[in-house]
Amino acid sequence: MTAAPKIRTSITANRERAPEVYARLEALYPDVHCTLNYKSPFQLVIMTALAAQCTDARVNIVSVELFERFPHPKDFLEVEQKEIEKIIHSCGFYRQKAKNILSTCRSLMEKFGGEVPRTMEELIQLAGVGRKTANVVMGECFGHQGVIVDTHCTRLTNRLGFTKNQDAVKIEQDLMKVWPPDRWTLFSHFMVFHGRAVCTARAPKCSQCTLRDVCPFPDTREGQKLAR
Repeated sequence: MTAAPKIRTSITANRERAPEVYARLEALYPDVHCTLNYKSPFQLVIMTALAAQCTDARVNIVSVELFERFPHPKDFLEVEQKEIEKIIHSCGFYRQKAKNILSTCRSLMEKFGGEVPRTMEELIQLAGVGRKTANVVMGECFGHQGVIVDTHCTRLTNRLGFTKNQDAVKIEQDLMKVWPPDRWTLFSHFMVFHGRAVCTARAPKCSQCTLRDVCPFPDTREGQKLAR
């Protein structure tokens, strides 16, 4: 049997391969979207922070009570941290997350008049808000494209050979070189959907993958538990 051709992963080769990868994922996930059920930029900031090391489904459940109790940044600042901790407890790391929520709300009130800022430079001034959260908010709420580097994006783009980095900022820079800006946000969502459904962390379903013939990741590992 003839061996499959080796997939090249230079920047030039990745740019050539990228449109095919994008097209296949777009066909597979035509209704791709942010899976956090937010109703405002403020809610999305808080929910993205809660989603760290937690499922979006759990965050969506918890957020119903959270925003019924505290619909505005100033409302969070009128209670003790423990009140917030009780509501978000099931999201994990609840003490640090509650602390960050309060700090974020304080910054929003003191620096931005209670409104979520629209620029990367301003968003990352908020406690617990890094480039990932800022890109989510800017892409979803303000129409600014951004590469959202979460655990799925990190894992899949390494396996696909689009980056060799584990640092989120370096991955973001690598991916910005491969895709045109108008595809950054949607591609990031594709990574989440495909990472959950097929290219899972410890047991990727390579034989079921629409990208199998354009992916350098060895499908001989299918079914085996992997480190990443």
